[in-house]
Amino acid sequence: MKAMGTMETMETMKSNVHSIKHWPEHERPREKLLNKGAGFLSDAELLAVLIGRGTKANDAMAIGRALLIEFGSLRGIVNASQASFCSVAGLGETRYAQLQAAFEIIRRHLEEPLKQTAVFQNVTEVHNYVRSRLRDEKRELFAMLLLDSQHQLLAYRVMFTGTINAAAVYPRELVKQALVDNAAAVILVHNHPSGIAEPSQADIRITRDIKQALSLIDVNVLDHFVVGDNIATSLAQRGLIE
Repeated sequence: MKAMGTMETMETMKSNVHSIKHWPEHERPREKLLNKGAGFLSDAELLAVLIGRGTKANDAMAIGRALLIEFGSLRGIVNASQASFCSVAGLGETRYAQLQAAFEIIRRHLEEPLKQTAVFQNVTEVHNYVRSRLRDEKRELFAMLLLDSQHQLLAYRVMFTGTINAAAVYPRELVKQALVDNAAAVILVHNHPSGIAEPSQADIRITRDIKQALSLIDVNVLDHFVVGDNIATSLAQRGLIE
């Protein structure tokens, strides 16, 4: 019994040596964030703060590093499936839910300025918002930003879901949604899962058809964004919104 107790004590000591709470305070991710700000933390340290507690085998920093090795980047981690995320030792559904909630908070934060001022006073915010919504989708989605008479955001609606390279778009459904939300104007947006944000001739044609359909109910199409990997291309800036 005495030998077993000694072994347990040694295992506890080994565990404590690797525990973040036994690190010098200035090296602990949470304390560093509180004292210096989140911008001073590495990717692994930020993940460690989100993970919170590790396991006997691995502290939160080790798990954060394992995530980065497994998925390559923060973007890869955010877009990991629940099954693949939870397959990393020390993680589970709770941590997966926490990470997804954190990402959704960021997206909603990007949405707030668009609800407070006219969208075209926030061109950078519009670009960031539509990219955050669509750039990592594996299928093509077609959505609308519905705006009030002051061109402030009323709602973001995904209208059509397609395959990896196409989504069928029906202008009459967009007209119906604009009426439901009492929109005065809209911005169209869809993604190219290929990552290339170059508008196609089909994109230009459907924009023209939608613009004509919405004009019948006095709703203006202000722009159409094509979202790729690292950019959102504006048809209006290209002079392609007639």
